[in-house]
Amino acid sequence: MAEVETSREDAVLTITLNRPDVLNAFNSEMHRALAGALKEARAADVRAVVLTGAGRGFCVGQDLTEFREAPGDIGARLRESYHPNVLAIRALEKPVIAAVNGAAAGAGLSIASVCDLRIAADSATFVPAFINIGLVPDSGGSYFVSRILGPARAFEWLASGRKLTAAEAHAWGLVSEVVEADALAVRAAEIAAQFAALPTRGIGMTKRLIDHAVTSSLEDQLEREAQLQAAATQTDDFKEGVAAFLEKRSPEFRGS
Repeated sequence: MAEVETSREDAVLTITLNRPDVLNAFNSEMHRALAGALKEARAADVRAVVLTGAGRGFCVGQDLTEFREAPGDIGARLRESYHPNVLAIRALEKPVIAAVNGAAAGAGLSIASVCDLRIAADSATFVPAFINIGLVPDSGGSYFVSRILGPARAFEWLASGRKLTAAEAHAWGLVSEVVEADALAVRAAEIAAQFAALPTRGIGMTKRLIDHAVTSSLEDQLEREAQLQAAATQTDDFKEGVAAFLEKRSPEFRGS
């Protein structure tokens, strides 16, 4: 059984973490398989990505049995396995949707937070479990949760380790939508298909702008907007968008 499975539906690639017997906890093999799936997601004909988990969990973070068997240097382990996949998700020039089907805890919560948006099953839970065993957030958790929730609420949550229900996560803005568990896969595919029909390069450049916005000066961000807007006007999708507007018809974007 592959630790990570991929499937395609038109321009949408679904990546499924596939260690359901341990709620999709990360081990070295799953990291390598996820890296391969994210490389597959870079293909030009993939225009949206869904990341989800098999079985009852989304991902509960690190498989601690692997630490017990070969603890090593945790910092080195993060740099070698988690960090490349976090950076690979953010580097994708297309939307990445986390479909949180069950427990998202520890580094699993971090990985969900790295994605561009999150939808959740009503049975999903969110646990920043690091502090519960005396650790600090990693795998981008402190960075992305702070951006999503704001620093005060992020600290309160990450430092307490308390479990959020899907409804609470929605109220906080951590997830954009909650659906019945049986409907999650269909809804995630629907949202991904909607994004896949949009101008993919424009979405990718919007991601870059948002990634820089919090730390940029206004002057730097204005310049970055100007540069990327100039690049956007050179795309086929911009030409199609203008033509469709003038011809009073729906555009047919091709992601190029």
